[in-house]
Amino acid sequence: MTSDTLVRRPFMARAVPYLPLGLFAALGATLAYLVRLPCRTGGWNDQVSTYTNFCYTDIYPLYFDRQLATQNPYFADVIAEKHVEYPVVLGEVMQVIAWLVRRFEQDVVGQAVLFYDLTVILMGISLVVGVLLMAALGGPTRRWDALWYALAPAVVLAAYINWDLVAGALSMGVLLAWARQRQVLAGVLLGLAIATKFYPLMFVGALFLLTLRTFRWRPFLVTMASAVTAWLVVNLPFMLLAWDGWRRFYAFSQERGVDWGSPWLFFQRKGWPVLGTVDVSVLGMASLALCCLAIAVLTLTAPQRPRLAQICFLALAAFMMTNKVWSPQFVLWLVPLAVLARPNYKPLVLWQLAEVWYFFAIWLYLLNQAPLSRTDLGIGDDTYFTAVWGRIITIGIMMAFVVRDILRPAKDVVRQAGVDDQVGGVFDGAPDRFTLRGAV
Repeated sequence: MTSDTLVRRPFMARAVPYLPLGLFAALGATLAYLVRLPCRTGGWNDQVSTYTNFCYTDIYPLYFDRQLATQNPYFADVIAEKHVEYPVVLGEVMQVIAWLVRRFEQDVVGQAVLFYDLTVILMGISLVVGVLLMAALGGPTRRWDALWYALAPAVVLAAYINWDLVAGALSMGVLLAWARQRQVLAGVLLGLAIATKFYPLMFVGALFLLTLRTFRWRPFLVTMASAVTAWLVVNLPFMLLAWDGWRRFYAFSQERGVDWGSPWLFFQRKGWPVLGTVDVSVLGMASLALCCLAIAVLTLTAPQRPRLAQICFLALAAFMMTNKVWSPQFVLWLVPLAVLARPNYKPLVLWQLAEVWYFFAIWLYLLNQAPLSRTDLGIGDDTYFTAVWGRIITIGIMMAFVVRDILRPAKDVVRQAGVDDQVGGVFDGAPDRFTLRGAV
């Protein structure tokens, strides 16, 4: 037996249990590709066909609409609406793929199709990586919970609407690095994740609250410093050289009105005033602030320190439910955290049914909106909003169960297996140093 074999064997022994999950994730990625095959073979040229085949994606049309066929949209001298409305890591992922397709394909339509195909390959790899990282977080006792992320129906349906799976892989990397007490790596991945999609910012609050309860300040501060540094490294060049293109994401997020999926749209369409004439952006931020305050009180008053995944799930769910926009692909953000927070199949199945219904309802609803106005094919407000509230109610049910598990830790199925916090890192097994029930 050679020394190389001795070195390789431990890695192989660790990797083999994850191989089936990687294959299941690859299956989920393939099924997601098949869902959009009707559009891939020509359906994108007809909006009615795109919606009736339920195969819409942002990837193909944005190749044209954000000038990816000709230039880097952050630096382009175009109107603001043509700049990429995403943070810079995601924008440059788009740009690198666009640069590649221009080298291999001369026809611009062929470029857009190849742009979609290469993006899908990257998203599929991101799904596999995210599933494997989630499995590693679960450990030997809960490794197979990652199957939800690999094959959940809503994940398969929403996987390639946008580029969210890249942020999903980075987010799972953040949590795994934190769990393994590699704070610098966790911070770097967190900074990159926030520079890809903004939602991982909610992890900061969760880490802060558990740090406050345990007084494990050094790991938290190292992680935050690393996150800020990584974020600045990838953002500063664009801030200095392409300010208008860089700020497009932040300006768009602020100026954007109420959009599909948001509960605020329900009140708007019904004509029901909510707090008079208060701007919905202010209303959404105030609602989120109240939810975060409630989560903070819960974290600092619970009889036992909550698990990190529980607080991350509650914070992200609150962010989604109070946001002005709730796109179908946002389900990809929440699935791994929902499962890590509370791996009980009944509420998860109920939520997945609601997400699947919403996925079909949104495209049928858009068929009924101007300029298409296909009332013969689409659905109206009342039917559509059953899907909107279905998501809200089922996520609310899961949040309620997580809150119950926090208040009654004996009900937490993760802790029933003798685990304190498999994602917690320095929090795992840490004693309380401060609670709102009094300093410890």
